Amino acid sequence: MTAALPVRPSPLAWLRGGPLGVIWRSPRATAGVVIIGLLLLLALLAPLITSYDPSSGTSEPWIKPGAGHPLGTTALGQDIFAQLLYGARLTLLIGFASGLIATAIGTTLALAAAYFGGRTDEAINTLANVFLVLPGLPLLIVASAFLRGGGVWAIIIVISLTGWAWGTRVLRSQALTLRNRDFIHAAVATGESPWRIIFREMLPNLAGIIAANFFGTALYAVLSEAALAFIGIGDVSKVTWGTMLYWAQAKQALLQGAWWWVAAPGLGIALLGTACALINFGIDEISNPRSNHAGKATKVLRRRKVAGTEGGALLSVRHLDAGYDTAKGQVRAVRDVSLEVQPGEFLGLAGESGCGKSTLAFAATRLLDAPGVVFGGEARLSGQDLLSLSPEELRRVRWKEYSLVFQASMNILNPVIKVREQVYDAMQAHGISDKTRLEARARELFELVGIRADYLDSYPHQLSGGMKQRVVIAIALALEPKLVVMDEPTTALDVVVQRQILQEIDAVRRRLGISIVFITHDLSLLVEMSDRIAIMYAGEVVEEAPAQDIYLSPKHPYTQRLMTAFPPLSGPRERRDGIPGRPPSLALDLPGCPFFERCTARMPGLCDTKKPANVEVSPGHKVACFLNSPAVKEEPVKEEGHALASD
Repeated sequence: MTAALPVRPSPLAWLRGGPLGVIWRSPRATAGVVIIGLLLLLALLAPLITSYDPSSGTSEPWIKPGAGHPLGTTALGQDIFAQLLYGARLTLLIGFASGLIATAIGTTLALAAAYFGGRTDEAINTLANVFLVLPGLPLLIVASAFLRGGGVWAIIIVISLTGWAWGTRVLRSQALTLRNRDFIHAAVATGESPWRIIFREMLPNLAGIIAANFFGTALYAVLSEAALAFIGIGDVSKVTWGTMLYWAQAKQALLQGAWWWVAAPGLGIALLGTACALINFGIDEISNPRSNHAGKATKVLRRRKVAGTEGGALLSVRHLDAGYDTAKGQVRAVRDVSLEVQPGEFLGLAGESGCGKSTLAFAATRLLDAPGVVFGGEARLSGQDLLSLSPEELRRVRWKEYSLVFQASMNILNPVIKVREQVYDAMQAHGISDKTRLEARARELFELVGIRADYLDSYPHQLSGGMKQRVVIAIALALEPKLVVMDEPTTALDVVVQRQILQEIDAVRRRLGISIVFITHDLSLLVEMSDRIAIMYAGEVVEEAPAQDIYLSPKHPYTQRLMTAFPPLSGPRERRDGIPGRPPSLALDLPGCPFFERCTARMPGLCDTKKPANVEVSPGHKVACFLNSPAVKEEPVKEEGHALASD
């Protein structure tokens, strides 16, 4: 068999992938890059575009724009169009060189301040504040006066040394947040050098902010040079857009009616500023996917149809499709899922990591952040479609009708605010302002979750992990919601504390009559705690049944393998194996059963080509598997030595 020849990548492949590929996917950034590219091209090709020397007065003065002189001439007979093209060279050089130097200074100081902290941080922060307090233009004028006669590079140095402070302050604040991330602590623990951590671990995570700072500083440099040239500071014999404005006002161009002399460099500076602003907006879209996809998500929401109320169910999810928009296409993490939660019910949602459990919960409750998108379906809470609510309507419903306990939610507590104020927050946001009422409710909530009321005066770092988790649960219950969604709320806790908190959650549910959707990997825990369990695999609910039925008689092969993965607490010791293989990519279309590749009872020609229907095999027990189809039950199939009989 002939080996396939390797496909040679396109010479322009680098334009579609990597950082440049990301830029091209932002219309604003693309427009900005095109404008700057055209300005650079015109500046470089100036000798080919015009035959006039920008400094030589070879023509009559004050000639109006025409065929020979597209923008007219100056008071000295110089061609204004030639000055505009040649002036772009030094203007762009000053802007980009100053931006590069100032950004390099600011980035280095900001990262050093954030990483080393202590006196280093204090010194750098104080220096930046001093430069920010000093008036910008007077500082430029004074510094330029000392370097007068030094040419263009003197101006570049002055602007760079006076323009780094603002970017440093912004970058420092972002880098301080980054410094406390787990992966930075891991890099320190593994013995990486400080400078390697700064430039290999921290710097790439700040690339968007650094790029935005560069273009902002470049624009500041162009405007500063124009301002200095306009008042006669610097070398006015050089041709820049700033010196064009200087000579225009010196020769009273507007009084002579030669408005084009002022308009040409002014429009050039405005066009360059627009380009920098567009690139900054594009960088914001790239570094903040929420803004990039918000419009798309809004369009999806507007297309939804309002349906009638489902009888009896508190939460009714119907044909929900959700996932993520990525550069390589859509990732469908939730695929045509229908699910109901009854009033007062404890519903467990289980499955492997990456199967779509959290995406389903966040999509149904309108908490799926961009680039996450709900592609279709509906989620109705007490008959009200959450997916069609306006932001203001959703704000009124959220936490009052339903609330959430996030994964690793202990980390959502603000370390510099006392617990009492954080418990108050949700209630105050919904109109409860009476201090006596707030205090009484806070104490009631702490009693409900098993914490002494005197811990209300504590800061989060003074509480243990289990206590912080109880505080978060108390905050979720503050307004007595009908539904609480808990996304692996006990993952970071030891098994003893986990059990205590779960027992308290169940006791609170029974006492208040609320419904709970509990997401976890631990199926054995759900069997004990839940009223009903839904098993997810590759974005689909493959089995849904009362907890006792899942324990005693699982129907789907995936559920059966999950149940046998847990060793029994009594009886002889047995070897347990995981499920071989991996789940399919959620970026692919799956025409058949998603578990086909890992199933030992698969039927080629059927399971891999047709989607099994969700069949109710007994009251309340639904399963999506052909093994439970009446046609397959009547005629067992043999494949690969396995007899496929019905369950």
